[in-house]
Amino acid sequence: MYAILGVLLISIAIMIERILFISVKNRIDTAAFVNRISELIQAGSVNKAIDICRQSEAALPTITRAGLEELGRGSEEVQNALELAAMSEIPKLEKRTQYLSMSANVATLLGLLGTIYGLIASFDAVSAGAAAERATLLSQGIAVAMNTTAFGLIAAIPALIAYSYIQEKTNSLVDNINENVARIYRRMATATARS
Repeated sequence: MYAILGVLLISIAIMIERILFISVKNRIDTAAFVNRISELIQAGSVNKAIDICRQSEAALPTITRAGLEELGRGSEEVQNALELAAMSEIPKLEKRTQYLSMSANVATLLGLLGTIYGLIASFDAVSAGAAAERATLLSQGIAVAMNTTAFGLIAAIPALIAYSYIQEKTNSLVDNINENVARIYRRMATATARS
């Protein structure tokens, strides 16, 4: 039971950290950001665009800033900078999420192990205990078996639900970032071709 409790506490900590990271730290008004950066690139105010990107620690402004810092060196350099920044930022969004799935499996297996342990204790009680104590020992062993199974499932179910939710949010965020980086890159490529 203590092992399952440990897995449950670890799962809760990961859930909270991931939800805060994805929903709070990476929350920006994407449309307004892209429009503002595009306007500044078109106006030739690259330094001001870089300053706007520095105001946020979210992945999209960080990736955009890397491309803006290379603007003027050619489209290929800008594209390489954007790709390198994306390869650095995207894994941060996906970090630790897979541990929720693993935690759910471990909690379930620990519950099963407790079930087996309880059943072994029950059969030992029946075979070795005195006749007057058999019923009590048998019920205690079955109680251990059922309690660990239930607690394992109590720990596993929220971890699986959180895993699915966080995975979906992360995938949606990554798709949004990729789409908007492509839009900003097109604007940068146009600006580079003009100069």
